[in-house]
Amino acid sequence: MALDLRGMRNVTLILAGVLLLAACQDSGSSSEINQVEVFSWWTSGSEAAALESVFESFRSQYPDVNVINASIAGGGGSAARPVLQTRLVGGNPPDTWQTHPGAEVMGQYVTPGFALSLHDLYIEEGWYQVFPSSLLSMVTEKGQPFLVILNLHRSNTLWYNLPLLADHNIEIGESLSYEELFDIAESLSAAGVTPFCMGDAGIWATGIMFENALAGVIGPERYLGLWDGTVSFTDADVRTAIETYGRLLNYLNTDHAALSWDQAVDKLIGGGCVFYSMGDWVYGELAQAGKRDNVDFGWVAAPGTEDTYLLVSDGFTLAQGGPNAEAARNMLRVMGQRKVQEDFNLLKGSICARTDCDQSRFGPYLQWAMESYSTDMLIPTVVHGSAAPADFQQALNDALTDFVVRRNVDAFANTLKREARASGFGK
Repeated sequence: MALDLRGMRNVTLILAGVLLLAACQDSGSSSEINQVEVFSWWTSGSEAAALESVFESFRSQYPDVNVINASIAGGGGSAARPVLQTRLVGGNPPDTWQTHPGAEVMGQYVTPGFALSLHDLYIEEGWYQVFPSSLLSMVTEKGQPFLVILNLHRSNTLWYNLPLLADHNIEIGESLSYEELFDIAESLSAAGVTPFCMGDAGIWATGIMFENALAGVIGPERYLGLWDGTVSFTDADVRTAIETYGRLLNYLNTDHAALSWDQAVDKLIGGGCVFYSMGDWVYGELAQAGKRDNVDFGWVAAPGTEDTYLLVSDGFTLAQGGPNAEAARNMLRVMGQRKVQEDFNLLKGSICARTDCDQSRFGPYLQWAMESYSTDMLIPTVVHGSAAPADFQQALNDALTDFVVRRNVDAFANTLKREARASGFGK
């Protein structure tokens, strides 16, 4: 008689499940398992290494707690946030999750009641004294903070392959205007070199280039006016910014839509293109690849943003109804520690949220970013959730997708104006 191997395997799996259930019943409910689930979108090489450095510090302090790394790939949280929202609405929250200060954490997680106040933890750890007031205001409601801030990124950075520019006898000074940049792009194109890197398989990446152009062309004060209703998206200078962004799109690598943001960094490293308008998470990838500041790569502020810091900051929440509340509080406690923030940011390509980190540990680019942060005007970002509600953020992504194909300035501007009004802040 022939054996039914598939049937035997199914019986084995059922028996294993019964035994596992019995073991859980004997040892208590699953919620009593000593673990903590950390939900994020940090999966690139430098991101994963930086996050693991936090986990290593946590394990050294809490060796009996199992860390579950629930990361989902997709820059800026483009793939992770919908999964997170489903879990939160379904009553199955991770213990802590990554989000951005400002409109994102407040509108999506605090107002609906998904996140708990961290006031007691801030008092215990002395964080009110070491986190800048400008950041605290972005994570606080009615005197209660809801986020442990882990890092600060500068989104408006223009990176370049230094040896490749040297090969073409091009030198970059301490700043660069758009007209200078376009002149260089033309000369590079004429020499058969791709001027700009981009990896916008996730549309948010080209959104960074647009935001950088927007802030650079209209200036930080008028940029802020877009989010308080005093400036319209159909104003003449905003249209000029859109046109500038459209010109930049003419110089991209032809495979940009097939690449992720970090794959575009690989192209920059390999000499497949020269410039990359992207936040300084790029630095983490460059450092991990062994590339040296001012030798293998250089940087300037995105044109027109020399005195502006387009701020992207990441932090972690404490879940309302999370299954492992005490372990989650301890994970957040570790994230806020000075040395943990130093170790993390050295790998991530960002600077500490704390003001008392040892700056001497950081290299030339991060020293430059620290100086910029301390002196420049700080402005929020739509792409990373701090400037506008989630509905407008999605509307911007849709408008960008259309503009990349059609290059219709009027349609782009009118769409943003309409969606800003629909979101309650537009002029």
